[in-house]
Amino acid sequence: MPLAAHAHASSRLGFNLGARRSTSSSSSSRATRGEVGTSRAGRARRAGRATTTRAAVAGDETDAEARMREAMQMEFDANIPVEASTMRQTFPLAAVIGQEKIKSALLLGGVDPTLGGIAISGRRGTAKSIMARGLHALLPPIECVKDSFCNADPTQPSEWEEGLAGKASRDANGDVETIIRDAPFVQVPLGVTEDRLIGTVDIEESMKQGKTIFQPGLLAQAHRGILYVDEINLLDDGVSNLLLSVLAEGENVVEREGITLRHPCKPLLIATFNPEEGNLREHLLDRIAVTLSADQMLTFEDRVEAVNQAMGFQNSAEQSVQSVEEATEGIKTSIILAREWLEDCTITKEQVEYLVREAVRGRIQGHRAELFAVKAAKALAALDGRSKVNADDLKEAVRLVIVPRSDILDSPPDDQPDDDEMPPPPPPPPQDNAEDEDKDENEEEEEDTEEEEDDIPDIPEEFIFDAEGVILDKDVTQFAQQTNRQGGRSGRSKNIIFSNDRGRYIKPVLPKGNTIRLAVDATLRAAAPYQKARRERDPNAEKKKVYVEKGDMRAKKLARKAGALVIFLVDASGSMALNRMNAAKGAALSILESSYKSRDMVSIVPFRGDEAEVLLPPSRSIAMARSRLDQMACGGGSPLAHGLSVAARVGLNAMSTGDVGRVMIVCLTDGRANVSIEKSNGNPEFWGPDAKKATQEELNQEVADMAARIGGAGMSVLVIDTENKFLSSGTAEELAKNAQGKYYYLPNGTEREIAAATASAMMDAQN
Repeated sequence: MPLAAHAHASSRLGFNLGARRSTSSSSSSRATRGEVGTSRAGRARRAGRATTTRAAVAGDETDAEARMREAMQMEFDANIPVEASTMRQTFPLAAVIGQEKIKSALLLGGVDPTLGGIAISGRRGTAKSIMARGLHALLPPIECVKDSFCNADPTQPSEWEEGLAGKASRDANGDVETIIRDAPFVQVPLGVTEDRLIGTVDIEESMKQGKTIFQPGLLAQAHRGILYVDEINLLDDGVSNLLLSVLAEGENVVEREGITLRHPCKPLLIATFNPEEGNLREHLLDRIAVTLSADQMLTFEDRVEAVNQAMGFQNSAEQSVQSVEEATEGIKTSIILAREWLEDCTITKEQVEYLVREAVRGRIQGHRAELFAVKAAKALAALDGRSKVNADDLKEAVRLVIVPRSDILDSPPDDQPDDDEMPPPPPPPPQDNAEDEDKDENEEEEEDTEEEEDDIPDIPEEFIFDAEGVILDKDVTQFAQQTNRQGGRSGRSKNIIFSNDRGRYIKPVLPKGNTIRLAVDATLRAAAPYQKARRERDPNAEKKKVYVEKGDMRAKKLARKAGALVIFLVDASGSMALNRMNAAKGAALSILESSYKSRDMVSIVPFRGDEAEVLLPPSRSIAMARSRLDQMACGGGSPLAHGLSVAARVGLNAMSTGDVGRVMIVCLTDGRANVSIEKSNGNPEFWGPDAKKATQEELNQEVADMAARIGGAGMSVLVIDTENKFLSSGTAEELAKNAQGKYYYLPNGTEREIAAATASAMMDAQN
């Protein structure tokens, strides 16, 4: 492949590979070996030719002999068929307009699949999935052991799955038979179960052979390829945790349903998600090496070019691929060469210390950031054809790995720039013999530099973060604001309800008591290995097709989405009742209008006179809410304790149905009660002319006790103080403290302000 093609391809991806060595004989030897790919070592050994290292090339054989030997090897490799993947034609990565940082990160993953994974966030239509699939077309084929179910590498027998060494087919020379296939690309669907992900019992084969036979899962299929997870933020928490744990260990250990085995699992993880549908959990973000945002503004010309590229691919995919074939081939060759360089790439202790200092300045917890940054820096050096990491590699690794993880503070103001940041322009050079003098000086400097290059580690002169965690580079600041994650977990786990009767089937479990929903698949897997023995024990002449015993029974564990119930507990007594009721009406209707997707329900409980009542039962109906709210009366006493009691009863009843995941009580009150809960409950001692009257201290204690019970029941409380005085008396704030809830002082709060406060409290409750 001409060097021009390399440079053309690298320029499309934001890399400058033009500096790659091209004239030395060792470069030619590396390129030849690289084009052979990762499968050459096994085939060379099988053909009786030992794999020659660079040291051997320099010592025992001449360079010409090495090139001739490897040329013969390439001719031998060309005649071996490659098992093609079943993926359809994908949009080429070289044709994607913009997104240079993401394409650079993907290319690093292609060079070093153990990088740690790449996560791409972005709104709809930002080419996230296109770029992930485009990388797959650039990966070289892999050589696998023929009888392996997880693409085992023939050159790494220590990583083979259990039992492969004994059952692997061998040729006449005793070498393991191998096949060449495209690198796998496996997509994990959102509804994937643990059985499908890690593997389970093969029912058909187990019934035939009378013993437990393992059926590989998606993790086994993705080994040494790409594991793609779209919308990873919507993936089940248990599945995502299991997935990242296996990828971190590089090995999948299966111990279930009579199976105990392990197999390697080292794919490149590429995950995409839309932040508008929920943020990714901090736990997951920390375990993924590079997290970038695709929400970057394109220029008008780039947007036009992107539309033309997309339309061209839709009209003629083959012609569109051919238009960037030269760039694509250059990138493929660059990846192959970089994998060869990566084996010898080194990083000094001082360079590692620089990365650690950047992580400390960025206030990053843990050590994963530094470990991922070291791998990224080495991959960058290998991609540029170097065996040593330099300062540019370190700075780029910080931008890709450390900056998105940092707690970014505001940058210094622009109106007070430092003198060091904006130096005056240098004077123009003289026009006479300056060029010749500069050449002589540059040659002398290059000679001195080459002598000292091996001794002095190449480290950036400046840090990207200052001592206070502020990003100094304005370009990096803009990039960080686009990529830095917002918030923590999406709160998905609290929006899921597990049961045995309703919902989506997620996994089989051993039944407790009567089996309500039988997991047929898991039951058959448990019974499959014993079919042969049970059939032989059956004394009847007419045999059953399947023998299932009680011990084989498995039940379905089901999960379904559950929204929240927002109970507006409104003080409808006194002169401010009408304003409070109107604000509560508007806030309730506002939440109902936006609750369709989140499955939230609203209930309104006003308290006035001697008791509280449920004006609007838990409902999602806007029409029903409007008609009920128009019937609300105002005025009278303030039975606050009874209102809290009724609201708590509504919340507990809703939670017992299994349709509500969490309950929030929004209490609009000044916190002052003047009606005892005993009177509200109809206690005769508190009625009549000689009725007992509770003191203010007793009334406050009733409210405090009821608030504490609500907090202990797991319901969230938001108290909006409506006391219209210069300073609040603090009774409403005390109510919020007793309920372990939140407190806002909004004496004249509008419906918009109340709805915003409620939404904020609900978001905090999710986290």
